[in-house]
Amino acid sequence: MGELSGVTIGITAERRAEEFIAALERHGAVVRHAPTIRIVPLPDDALLRTATDAVLSAPVDYSAVTTGAGFRGWVEAAEGWGLRDELLRHLGASRIVVRGPKAKGAVRGFGLAEEWSAPGETNAELFDHLLLEELAGKRVAVQLHGTPLPALTDSLVVAGAEVVEVQPYRWEWPADLAPAHSLIDDVLGGGVRVLAFTSAPAVANLLTLAGPRLDSLVEALRTRVVCACVGSVTAAPLTELGVPTLQPDRPRLGALVKLLVREFSTPAS
Repeated sequence: MGELSGVTIGITAERRAEEFIAALERHGAVVRHAPTIRIVPLPDDALLRTATDAVLSAPVDYSAVTTGAGFRGWVEAAEGWGLRDELLRHLGASRIVVRGPKAKGAVRGFGLAEEWSAPGETNAELFDHLLLEELAGKRVAVQLHGTPLPALTDSLVVAGAEVVEVQPYRWEWPADLAPAHSLIDDVLGGGVRVLAFTSAPAVANLLTLAGPRLDSLVEALRTRVVCACVGSVTAAPLTELGVPTLQPDRPRLGALVKLLVREFSTPAS
């Protein structure tokens, strides 16, 4: 019997879903996988190519890297377009700031060097650090992950910077929404004990799919179903609705799994 034996956990992720599911099932959980987002394939993403061309169109003064996976995906996509070396030279000539260890590792893995890394691994710290610089007339390339961050990037524009936003991973609705609707049914019916989230867009999409049942869903999440999120950014759509969340000390998938095991372990008989 695993530590999570008898615990039904719903997850809505697409990226790293197999890894997440396998880890939970190793501990005995019953996993309901209902994707609420789909990642646009990088090589086919015309918007990513357009953003990359925009970055390469003129020298870049600052490069902000928010995620390791996103940065690696961007460089790999550029390689497929024959632009890898040009992109790395371009970014390498800029002052690079990163959100945390994973972004730092990705930057260094391509032979580049960061000037500063956010100690708390948050986007807010990253952009606040940039705002300490004289940005008027400067070009800033911002590597985003999955969704725009207008509250943060707009602050750079207000400071006078020309901001080029690059989204190596963009979310779309999955082709089949039936599993997500079924997951909502089971949450409302009491068949799911935990919902585990790894991205804010996945949370927001699940809430949107609830439609006229949103109030009932939120009430269930406030009272009967535990929501576990990989970090505060992921939890934000729930926090705004007054839904309590569990979060690991570090925003890592492995840490989220350990948190779930610790919180929901079946007592030894």
